[in-house]
Amino acid sequence: MTVPAPLTAAAPPETEVGGSPPAPAAGLAPPLAQRAPGSLILVTALSRLGRTFGSVLASVVVILVLWYAFLKVFDLSPLVAKSPKDVYHYLFTVPKAPDNRDQIFHALAQTLGDALAGYIAGTIAAVVVAVLFVLYRPVEQAFMPVAMVLRSVPLVAMTPIITLVFGRHLVGVTVIAGIVVFFPSLVNIVFGLRSTPRAAADLVTAYGGSAFTVLRKVSIPSALPALFASARIAVPGAIIGALLAEWLATGKALGYYMQHAQQTFNYGGVWAAVIVITAVSIALYGVVGIIETVVLARYGPAPSRGK
Repeated sequence: MTVPAPLTAAAPPETEVGGSPPAPAAGLAPPLAQRAPGSLILVTALSRLGRTFGSVLASVVVILVLWYAFLKVFDLSPLVAKSPKDVYHYLFTVPKAPDNRDQIFHALAQTLGDALAGYIAGTIAAVVVAVLFVLYRPVEQAFMPVAMVLRSVPLVAMTPIITLVFGRHLVGVTVIAGIVVFFPSLVNIVFGLRSTPRAAADLVTAYGGSAFTVLRKVSIPSALPALFASARIAVPGAIIGALLAEWLATGKALGYYMQHAQQTFNYGGVWAAVIVITAVSIALYGVVGIIETVVLARYGPAPSRGK
C-alpha cells in the first residue's frame, strides 16, 4: 500500500540576490507599492489633472447655463447685460476685436504680475507668522487679536492709507494683495501646524529633538495639506486684491481698464475682462492643485499619498 506524500504549502518564490522582490508575471502590472516613485507621482498627477479638467468643464457648462437663464428670467437690457455670445463677438469677430484683445491681455499681464507679488508676499508672511505663533504661544496671544481687528476693517477703507504710506506703484499693490492673501492663509496654516500627531511629536522629543526639530520633522509635513489648501484659496484672493488696488490706487492694468470701460459705457469690455480674469483664476487654481498632488504624493502625510 502506497502512503501518499504529506501535503505542504507551496513555497514562496525565491527572491533575487540582495532580497529584491520577484518580477511580476508577464502581462501583470507591478503592485502600487513596487512601482518607482517617479511613476507613482506621474500617475497621481495625471489623475488629478483629469479630475481637475472634468471639474472645470462641468463648472463652465453650469456657468453658461445660469448666465443665459439669468439674462432670460430678469429680462435685462442688452446694452448693459451681455451674453456669452456677445463676449465672444467682442473678443473675436467684431472689426475692433484685435484691438480689444490687445488691450485686455496687455492689462491682464500687468494684473497677473501684481497678483503674483502679493501672492508670494502674503503667503511667505503667513507661513513665518504661523511658525512664530506655534513656537511661541505668547506671540500669538499678543498679536492674533490685533490681526483679527485689522481683518475686520474693510480693505476699501484701508486702501487710501496704504497708498499714502507705500505709494501707488508695485509696493502698494503688493501690500494690498498680500493682505487679502495673508489672513486666510494664516488661520489655515496655524491650524495645520497644530494638527501634528501627538505620538510622532512625543517620539522626536523623547530622542532629544528640540521644538524646531519637531517642527521640521513632524509639524511641517503634517501641515502640507493645509498649506496647499491656503495656496489654492489665495489664488483668486491675490487677483481680487490686485484688481482692487488697480481700481482704487494705481489707475493701471485690468482693474482700471474695467473701471474706464464702465465709465465710457463699454460694457462689452467690462464683461470680456471679467470673463478673461475668471478663466485665468480657475486655470491657476487648477495648476496649484496639480502641484499640490505631486508634492503630497512625495512628501505629504501617508493618507494624502496616492490620492
